[in-house]
Amino acid sequence: MGHQNRQYNLDWIRVIATFGVFLYHCSMFFNPFPWHVKNNELDSGGILVFCLFIGAWMMPIFFAVSGISVRYALKNRSVIAFFKERLLRLGVPLVFGVFILTPHQIFIERTANQQFHGSFFEFIPHYFEGVYLDFGGTGNFAFFGLHLWYLLVLLVFSLLTIPFFKKVPSGGRFGLVHLWLLPLILFASGLIKTQGLGGWDLIFYLIVFIYGYYFFSIGEFKTKLKSTIKVHGILALITTVIYIVWFTMAYPQPGSIKEILFFGVRTVNCWSLLLCIFFLADKYLSFSNRFLKYASEASMPFYVLHQPVIVLIGFFIRDLSWPLPFKLIFLVSISFILIMGCYHFVVRRLRVLRFLFGMKGIRGKIRPKRPTL
Repeated sequence: MGHQNRQYNLDWIRVIATFGVFLYHCSMFFNPFPWHVKNNELDSGGILVFCLFIGAWMMPIFFAVSGISVRYALKNRSVIAFFKERLLRLGVPLVFGVFILTPHQIFIERTANQQFHGSFFEFIPHYFEGVYLDFGGTGNFAFFGLHLWYLLVLLVFSLLTIPFFKKVPSGGRFGLVHLWLLPLILFASGLIKTQGLGGWDLIFYLIVFIYGYYFFSIGEFKTKLKSTIKVHGILALITTVIYIVWFTMAYPQPGSIKEILFFGVRTVNCWSLLLCIFFLADKYLSFSNRFLKYASEASMPFYVLHQPVIVLIGFFIRDLSWPLPFKLIFLVSISFILIMGCYHFVVRRLRVLRFLFGMKGIRGKIRPKRPTL
């Protein structure tokens, strides 16, 4: 029953977005934005443009898909069972990441910025000194696991919203008004400043998450989206160009009218790109195959592992005099090989590591399929 109703397009979106996050963090090594470790030569051209485009939709699509997934998950299990699964799938990898995969990244940042002199083992006791809040700060303990903030935020969102979801059940109609209402709500959310992560505020992500639960998961959403996709496609194209050119040519002053308009362009851009992604995935990726099954299972361990590996390799190659394109290819390819090698040959084969990386337990030996009646 679960497989017949499974939305394979959502699995594809998750897999593609996870790979997008990997490429995004590889590019963070080269672009002008602050990061844990930077290359000796930075790029404000193609790599920066790539970062701006990916960053426009990357994390919002994760929260939108997560909202849809919660809708399906609550259909098949109790609230207690749902919370238990969330703690195991999100909480365990988060704690593992905070204590095992994060210390060396903070050590590398402190060493690269001349804030610490000594070996990694000498640094370990200092890892618990102060709270790490942003690049270039002084606190070291990253309780959110750096790139694993998504797991923490999704866990908190789930705990906060489930009582609300249960009291206000889904199942309403999806009208065209909803396609145009959300960008207005998202734009209004810009008035509330809580904590910016991954390019957007937490309130922004919460709205997308709730919208995913109530509206993106309704069948009528696809029908209405199909009838208006040309408008969203044109909007996505126009706002992408305006956003990237505006950002690179003259970023508006904080608090100015131009900044408010700029946020409006970003919001419409994010929204229209999300709709285009949902449309294209539904049209072309509503199927499963062996690759998707493998990649879906690998996506969480890959997400947890990718940044610790990228930061480590970046640290060793940052001062080498290689041409930037060669260094980029090296970082992407070697990081990918190491992450996938670690997952394929180690993580997925050991029960304890599967547990620590938020995976399901190993099933019994593969048995031959019985003929279907």
